[in-house]
Amino acid sequence: MHPLPTTHLLYLHGFRSSPLSMKARLVGERVRRSHPAVTWWCPQLPPSPRAATEWIRQATTGWPRGRTAVVGSSLGGFYARWFALQTGCRAVLLNPAAHPARDLATHIGEQTTWQNPEERFFFEPGFVDELRVLESDIARLSPASPATPERLFALIAKGDEVLDWREMQAFCAGGDIRLLQGGDHAISDFEAHMDAVFGFLRLA
Repeated sequence: MHPLPTTHLLYLHGFRSSPLSMKARLVGERVRRSHPAVTWWCPQLPPSPRAATEWIRQATTGWPRGRTAVVGSSLGGFYARWFALQTGCRAVLLNPAAHPARDLATHIGEQTTWQNPEERFFFEPGFVDELRVLESDIARLSPASPATPERLFALIAKGDEVLDWREMQAFCAGGDIRLLQGGDHAISDFEAHMDAVFGFLRLA
């Protein structure tokens, strides 16, 4: 049984990123150009993981679950996996953070966004604890709703300079994983993979 066409698409950016990131802009532009009827939401996420996920949950409450999909990059990929487990929707993960509590524990303090260095936020120690809670949620929900090629598509660059591709591969186990030889964390050649991403999303 084929999934219903997607009418609502959520995009979640990564740590220190924003809706102005290259991948977010490319996806948004293609949605607006080729799928104008699709509801598109790419929010600027707050630094608190608990606040971010609660906002995502509340803002998408009225979205039709069988017609919703999510794309997430890096930390946004971690959130996207959490969201997909909560809702049963399809997910595209782009170099997803598999162990963000561990990795971001070294980033406590004042941070800037990549797209606007003048934009500052403070990453608090308590945010690491919030990530641990979300990691526990994913570990608890995953066995009952394992990833499948129909539900999860991942782009993972072996040349990622920030995250270990083996950990990302394990995080996406069961899904349709496209391993990129070389590449980087930003997936700088993302345009070359957009047809595969949009083919999986099946936008209305």
